Amino acid sequence: MAKKRLPVIMAVVLCCSVLVGVALTIDRSGRIYEIEPEVVISAYRTDAARAIDAYERLMERYLDLTEANLIGVGSDVRAVAKKLDRMDSKLTELSERLDRIEKALGVAQVEARSEQMRGDSKRQP
Repeated sequence: MAKKRLPVIMAVVLCCSVLVGVALTIDRSGRIYEIEPEVVISAYRTDAARAIDAYERLMERYLDLTEANLIGVGSDVRAVAKKLDRMDSKLTELSERLDRIEKALGVAQVEARSEQMRGDSKRQP
């Protein structure tokens, strides 16, 4: 029986030595294989990141709204300024016209006297 096992043992040892030799020659050949896995992982976002994004979107909308309102206010201010200029010019014209009328009627002197009388009455106890 020992004689039957001897060729089997020799075959196993020979196969193992061939496998070791092949493995050693592959390492010495200098071939390097680089494997880059392509794994797609969905982005994981924290609650804080989502809250920050929501805040940024909200602030962007607020800035757009503010800008639109400021444009409207600017045009309103220009319209009010024009209206005030027209009112000022009309009041100036009315004042000049009233001065001419007072000079023609001699009312300015009477008014100055009445102001003096009012001032005198305030001073007297």
